[in-house]
Amino acid sequence: MTISKAEFARRRKNLMALMEPNSIAIIPSAPEQMRSRDTEHPYRQDSDFYYLSGFTEPQAVLVLAPGRRHGQYVMFCRERDPAMELWHGNRAGPEGACADFGADDAFPIGDIDDILPGLIEGRERVYYSMGRSADFDRQIMSWVNSIRSKESTGAVPPGEFTDLNHFVHELRLVKSAAEQRLMRRAGEITARGHKRAMAHCAPGRYEYQLEAELLHEFGASGARYPAYPCIVGSGPNACTLHYLENSRAMRDGELVLVDAGCELQYYASDVTRTFPVNGRFSQEQRALYEVVLAAQAAAIAAIRPGNNWNQPHDASVRVITEGLVELGLLKGRVDGLIKREAYRGFYMHRVGHWLGLDVHDVGDYRVGDSWRQLEAGMVMTVEPGIYVSPHNRRVARKWRGIGIRIEDDVLVTADGCEVLTDGVPKAVAAIEALMAG
Repeated sequence: MTISKAEFARRRKNLMALMEPNSIAIIPSAPEQMRSRDTEHPYRQDSDFYYLSGFTEPQAVLVLAPGRRHGQYVMFCRERDPAMELWHGNRAGPEGACADFGADDAFPIGDIDDILPGLIEGRERVYYSMGRSADFDRQIMSWVNSIRSKESTGAVPPGEFTDLNHFVHELRLVKSAAEQRLMRRAGEITARGHKRAMAHCAPGRYEYQLEAELLHEFGASGARYPAYPCIVGSGPNACTLHYLENSRAMRDGELVLVDAGCELQYYASDVTRTFPVNGRFSQEQRALYEVVLAAQAAAIAAIRPGNNWNQPHDASVRVITEGLVELGLLKGRVDGLIKREAYRGFYMHRVGHWLGLDVHDVGDYRVGDSWRQLEAGMVMTVEPGIYVSPHNRRVARKWRGIGIRIEDDVLVTADGCEVLTDGVPKAVAAIEALMAG
C-alpha cells in the first residue's frame, strides 16, 4: 500500500498546469535537525517536497520548469558515496533520482550554484515558499542577484516571485483514492493502539506506560513513528489541551485522556479517547462524557459535500452548551450563551482541523469572506471536548478536574462522510466492556 510513481507524476503535472507560462518552481527538502551534540532527530522529509516527489533524503532541491527542452522535472541531491553510505545508509544519487523517482534530469547538490541560476534565467516568474527557510531564502536571492549582475550582457532575471504554498496546498487538500487507503489503514492501526491502551490501563500505572502501549502497537503494525507527541493526561492533566509530560501515576476514580495517532508512509492519524482509569465511569464523568459524545455525533452528521467547514463546529457548540445548561454548569438561555460564547470557558477550541501529510494539514478554511465548502476527498478531525478546570470555583466541586475529548478522523465522501477511526470504542458501555475484559 504505497503512493505510485504515476501518482507523484500526476501531482507534478497538476501543479505545473496551475503555473503561469515561462515560470519555474523551486522546492527545497527539509533540513536535518540536531537532537544533542552529534545526534540527530530522525529525519522526516518536508511534506510538500514529499507530496511532489516521494523522495525522502535530506540535502535535495526539486525544480519544476515547464517547457524545458531537456525535461521539466529536475532534482538536485547528494551523490552516491560508499564511505558515507557505510555509516548512514544508501543514497539514491542523481541516477536513482531519475530511475526510481521519475526525475527527467538530476545533478549533484554540490553543483546547484552552477546549474540552478541557468534554469532560473529567462523565466518570468519564480514559484517559491518564501519565509520557511531563512538560509534557503538567502540562497534563492543570491542566485537571482547573480543573474541581475549580468543584465548588461543580456541575462534576464525573473520579474516576479509567487508564493508556492497556496497552489501545492490546494492540491493536497483533496485526497486521492490511494491517499484515502493509506489514511484508512493509519486509522485502523491507531484504533488498535487505543484499544491496547484501554486494556492495559489500571490505577497505579503511569501515563508514560500507556504511551508505551500505543507506540508498541504502532511500530508492530508497520507505523514506526507517531504523527505527533502522544498526550496521555490523567485526572487534572486532561484539562491541559497539549499536555506532554506523561509522567503522572494514574489514580483510581479518575479519567485519562489519550490523544495519539500513528504516521503511516507520511500520512497522519489523529484520535482521542477518554476513559476511566479503573474501567468504570462515575456519575459525573458519564454525564459530561455523554454530552461530548452527542456533540461529536452532531458534528459528524453535518459533514457532507456542500456544507461549509464551520457547520460541524456550530453543531458541536449547540449540543455542548445545551448539555452544560442541563447539568447546571452554565446558566441562561442557550441562544444567548452561544452568542456570548459562554461555552468557551469549558470548550475553548474548534471542533477539528484538516488531516493528511501533516497532522494539522494544509488548506484554507475560508475562501474570501466565506467558510470553505466541503468536498469529497477532504479529511478532517472531529474533536469536541469539555474541560472543567480543577480551579474553577464557579461550578460544584464534583465537576472540577474532569477533562474529556473524543476525536475521530472523518473523510468527506460523495454522499456524506466516513469515519476512518471507528475501530476504537467510544460508547460508555463499549469502553467499560473492553476494559473489564
